[in-house]
Amino acid sequence: MSDILDYCKGRDVQTFRAGHVLIREGGQEGKLFVLVDGQVEVLRKDTQVSYIDEPGSIFGEMAVLLDMPSSATVKALSTVKAYVIDDALSFLGSQPEIALYVGTLLARRLYYTTSYLVDLQQQSQGKREDLDLVDKILAQLVEPDDKRKKN
Repeated sequence: MSDILDYCKGRDVQTFRAGHVLIREGGQEGKLFVLVDGQVEVLRKDTQVSYIDEPGSIFGEMAVLLDMPSSATVKALSTVKAYVIDDALSFLGSQPEIALYVGTLLARRLYYTTSYLVDLQQQSQGKREDLDLVDKILAQLVEPDDKRKKN
């Protein structure tokens, strides 16, 4: 969504060289990034889980919104230009359009993750007992948040 770039106008664009780590898995910098130009990869436990090259893409939002360490590393694959937003919560709350965009982004990720888990569950059904973990993960994903807090 390139419109998100309009909300960043007036902020400084920072440049990162290829190989630079913008976000480190386990880190808790609380920064939000909006890609202007370039390509980054998202790594979880040294495995690439995503590739981002769309101007206006946001990353770092999960750690900011959940107030927890980053769940993945984001590394520049080329020269990257990005807005680095230190006041991430204020930025996300400043315009309803930004919150809607991030909500849609997170909902899309959850949809694809859940679809993947369902496919994995169907493929593994009755094959290995240790794959019962997939059932437990799916149950937690659909269990209401208030019920999880009681357990």
